[in-house]
Amino acid sequence: MRFWKLHGIGNDFVAIDGREDNIDNNDYGDYARRACHRKFSVGADGLLVVKNSDIADIEMVYYNSDGSRAAMCGNGLRCFVKFVYDNKIIEKDEFDVYTLDGIKRVKLNLKDNEIQTIKVNMGKGSFLAKDVPVNTEIDKFIEQKINVLDREYTVSSILMGVPHTIVFVDELNMDEVCKYGAEIENHEMFPQKTNVNFVQIIDDKNILVKTFERGCGYTFGCGTGMTASVMVSNYLGKVGKSVNVTSEGGSVQIDLEDGFAYMTGPAVKICEGNLEV
Repeated sequence: MRFWKLHGIGNDFVAIDGREDNIDNNDYGDYARRACHRKFSVGADGLLVVKNSDIADIEMVYYNSDGSRAAMCGNGLRCFVKFVYDNKIIEKDEFDVYTLDGIKRVKLNLKDNEIQTIKVNMGKGSFLAKDVPVNTEIDKFIEQKINVLDREYTVSSILMGVPHTIVFVDELNMDEVCKYGAEIENHEMFPQKTNVNFVQIIDDKNILVKTFERGCGYTFGCGTGMTASVMVSNYLGKVGKSVNVTSEGGSVQIDLEDGFAYMTGPAVKICEGNLEV
């Protein structure tokens, strides 16, 4: 099967055109596990599949590297947009993409017909604990204490297409992110697990984020996580409505407008080829 490999600020994906195959959208899990294996295949954080849609211009089917399907992936969506535009599947600079998190409006910033950046409407998210979901009786799981191994953390959770939990720290530490991120991901408070974002506030316009992703571990960047981090930071009065978010793989701009979150960032093609899995 023909594939492209792309990345959005270091969050990498295998993309395929599944419009003509006979595979059901829910049956790509095993393919994702094999294609995303970094020792025996191309290797990636996730699999992007192009499908036709009756209610939008195109559909994005997304699977994590462990074979689990996810409703949304922000960096993945930008890479998906580059894949369909550069392959002339969609030939407009603004269009709608159907995801399990709803229809996402995307806008391409072009120069000489080449994509510079892509702006994505990431939606409004939900602070309701039942939507995340969190095992709690309170309405919003914001600045709540949980015990994780030998530590007590104050965390805040939000649904940004997928569950995200925010941990504010004075300084980012990779050992902490990997050790405690894995424990928080699987904490009993989160029945569907959670993505975990460790956030360092620089000022009201700049934050640093490291994310331990549900289903694939630590990644160089997580679009929904960066968006969720700004949403929670703004809700708590730590930042304004226009924030530059930097992860190990690069930076994106998050703008909050009329209740919606918009993410603007790059998407880069790495290589292409034929995949036998």
